[in-house]
Amino acid sequence: MSRRVRAGGFLLAALIAAAAAAAVADGYGESVVSGYGELRPVLVAGDGLPAGKPIDPEVAGEDLEVRRVPVRFVPPGALAAAAEAVGLVPAAAIPAGSYLLAAQLHPPRAAGPLAVLGDGRRPIEIAVSGAGALEGLGASPLGSKVDVAVTTEPSGSGEGRTYVAAPGVPLLGLGPGGEGVEGETATATLGLTRFQALRLIDAESFARRITLIPRR
Repeated sequence: MSRRVRAGGFLLAALIAAAAAAAVADGYGESVVSGYGELRPVLVAGDGLPAGKPIDPEVAGEDLEVRRVPVRFVPPGALAAAAEAVGLVPAAAIPAGSYLLAAQLHPPRAAGPLAVLGDGRRPIEIAVSGAGALEGLGASPLGSKVDVAVTTEPSGSGEGRTYVAAPGVPLLGLGPGGEGVEGETATATLGLTRFQALRLIDAESFARRITLIPRR
């Protein structure tokens, strides 16, 4: 038998084997679908993912993989593609081989001064006096806690009074005072609750001054 005939025979045998394997795979896939239902893509952690570390495109491409499993076995909130996880942070460590669930991930938290916000606080700008004293502390005052004191105008023959309108609030930013504001003023961005914000915004319209008092 010539070398060419033998090569042709081997090629034919390889094609038959490939066709048989494909038929078996198709048959297995059909049996899975008929037995367990339709398949859907599910994102799986190929390697373990640490808690608190954002999933960047490199991690998503190397450590995450998509598998197709019967719908009945897919847990609620399971992600279907690596792109859905990029930029998110695992709230707890995710072991290798685990499904990635939406409930396990959250957006990255703000860094720096904004990270101190909580309890319904929002950044609010307030015109304040004497902010230069904060710089005398040495380090940057941003991110520290301050008391916000309001000094009212005198009423009739009486004197005005000074009281703390918002104790221990986060100082998020300091800038120059607004145009048309008399005296040495600055614009402070404070982390305030809704009640504190309304109280200080109201005080801006009648108070002689609003002063920041450092707590450290």
